[in-house]
Amino acid sequence: MRRLHPVSTDKPLIRMGPAGDGGYLVPDDLAGIEACFSPGVASSSGFEKDCADLGMKVFLADRSVDQPAEMHEQFFFTKKYIGVTTNEDFMTLDDWVDASLPGSQTDLLLQIDIEGYEYEVFLALSDRLMHRFRIIVVEFHAMGQIFNLPFFRLASRAFDKILQSHTCVHIHPNSCCEPLNIRGFVIPSVAEFTFLRKDRISNPSYARTFPHPLDANNTDKPTFPLPQCWYSNAPMNSNPNLGK
Repeated sequence: MRRLHPVSTDKPLIRMGPAGDGGYLVPDDLAGIEACFSPGVASSSGFEKDCADLGMKVFLADRSVDQPAEMHEQFFFTKKYIGVTTNEDFMTLDDWVDASLPGSQTDLLLQIDIEGYEYEVFLALSDRLMHRFRIIVVEFHAMGQIFNLPFFRLASRAFDKILQSHTCVHIHPNSCCEPLNIRGFVIPSVAEFTFLRKDRISNPSYARTFPHPLDANNTDKPTFPLPQCWYSNAPMNSNPNLGK
């Protein structure tokens, strides 16, 4: 948890997408990002539309639907799931990006919500592509299983991989599910994480205000702020070592 303590940077957080579910906080560092890759198509595409309105190409993928919830001239949809292999129904994130932007080496944004399959997708992701994602927004699921050893090994390796090149700048527990109190630790079942690539960060400091003023509930259920155990151990008078 200490390594996931959200960090404040020289780039303030802004909200993209709707005020409720489907909206996310990202660093105000979007200029020059060529495309957003968004596996998992929801009932609204407000976040993706905001990316498209900024001039990004937006690539969406989901085998379970026939098209995005909203349409935009900058949207490009593939009817496949994102996974660890490429076949008739699935494709890897690397293969998807290579097919969508052949020869490109520009910065990208990843927004991923694929109902628990995100862990294995990150483990299958190449370091080359990981370093192209300037910003990563991911909804992590089943986090209440963190004290289950097989799940802990899977999740911790996925977080380790992300944290090699990126730093957590925001966590927002999803109010869709009740948090779990396990061995004195309050764990959100589902939470939205935002990561920023380390080379984009200057003047880091530990974030201290939770929830963020721009956070909004995902559902009509009561607000569930980030539990103190996720950030209370940070030294008050020190700045994070990002290990760039």
